[in-house]
Amino acid sequence: MQTATKNISWQGLWGNNAALVQLLGLCPLLAVSNSTVNALGLGLATLLVLIGSNGMVSLCRHQLIPAIRLPVFVLIIASFTTCAELLLRAFALELYQALGIFIPLIVTNCTILGRAESFASKNSLLPSLLDGLMTGLGFALVLLVLGLLRELFGTGLILANMDRLLPFAGDWSLQIFSGYTPFLLAILPPGAFLFMGFLIALKNVVDKRMAKPEVAEEVLVSGSKRVRVTG
Repeated sequence: MQTATKNISWQGLWGNNAALVQLLGLCPLLAVSNSTVNALGLGLATLLVLIGSNGMVSLCRHQLIPAIRLPVFVLIIASFTTCAELLLRAFALELYQALGIFIPLIVTNCTILGRAESFASKNSLLPSLLDGLMTGLGFALVLLVLGLLRELFGTGLILANMDRLLPFAGDWSLQIFSGYTPFLLAILPPGAFLFMGFLIALKNVVDKRMAKPEVAEEVLVSGSKRVRVTG
């Protein structure tokens, strides 16, 4: 059980990260990650929808026939997306207005439908909830890092307008570079592709370095020779 939990966590957060490995959900990820608050808001909304849809799909997986399975999955995802949209409209209206159409577009996020089809429809409730949590966290963390980088290089500060999401965070804005000339490309759509490419390349470098010890052991074993000793 612990091994399965660790594997689900590892795959969702790093090994099979939806944004960095599967490259799913890139449209909202690249579009709204021009600031930390927008990225965090969309990340949390996606996380909520992933957990809820995975749990509901797992509960009703035995009652669905193949002919209606995918439409039901989309209906479940749309219901949780509507809940997330209503919560944002009620408690974070400015953020909801800033995110605009990308909140309803969570319904079309291939990450959510993919996890519902490939995992939640084949596993029990608790593993499905954990899968939704870790996959959502992995997606949200990539969004957050991308938002931090683009905001930092684009404006010279981070955590601006965090009160849109957290009412008590009005003074969280940090000026990192004093007298910084804004690098507008960072907060424009081409900048999103550049920083996303940097994150993917960084992950590939880390994965290769983590795999080196295993490669070294394989070479040592394959190159070893058996010596017969006679008395």
